[in-house]
Amino acid sequence: MKLTKKSHACVRLDKEGQTLVIDPGGFSEEDAALGADAILITHEHPDHFDEFRLRAAMENNPAARIWTLRSVAERITAAFPGRVHTVGHGDTFTAAGFDVQVHGELHAVIHPDIPRITNVGYLVDGGKVFHPGDALTVPAHPVETLMLPVMAPWNKISEVIDYVREVRPRRAYDVHDALLTDLARPIYDRQIGALGGTDHQRLTPGASAEV
Repeated sequence: MKLTKKSHACVRLDKEGQTLVIDPGGFSEEDAALGADAILITHEHPDHFDEFRLRAAMENNPAARIWTLRSVAERITAAFPGRVHTVGHGDTFTAAGFDVQVHGELHAVIHPDIPRITNVGYLVDGGKVFHPGDALTVPAHPVETLMLPVMAPWNKISEVIDYVREVRPRRAYDVHDALLTDLARPIYDRQIGALGGTDHQRLTPGASAEV
């Protein structure tokens, strides 16, 4: 499977001529979802969910389908009738040849005064890749490649390090990194790499790796 990092929280998976895109939001490239056969969305925040990018992808490929939680599905089902599937924690499905398990229910706490929204993570092909969205969800399944939300208003580096330790993936690639300045990246790389207990790497947008 080929994993391509797009800007911020978006990743692209390619396998056997099929393409799966996760979280093509407003911080990602305008063409982040173009060419996708299947699109997964973890939650409704605009840096993960952008209707413009979805519309471009769905018009580009009339066979493309979207899988997402109810709060997002309710906003886009009318625009893409028959092409949006609602999922929740514990569900399993196949999207464009990728086997997907759904893990998690709630967004991480931003502040106690801010109501929590729903959020799901996606475990792809039996643990090859896990994208948790905006939560530190630990799936009850081994993970080979963790997409690690490294910088967000709802986390701090100690939580990120402890999350890597708890999931224990073979490798972790940064996502949710648009808010992390280039000056800070070496600090995060060094501390997560030294303390996380796994192979921690960072892909620049557009770069790929085999997983």
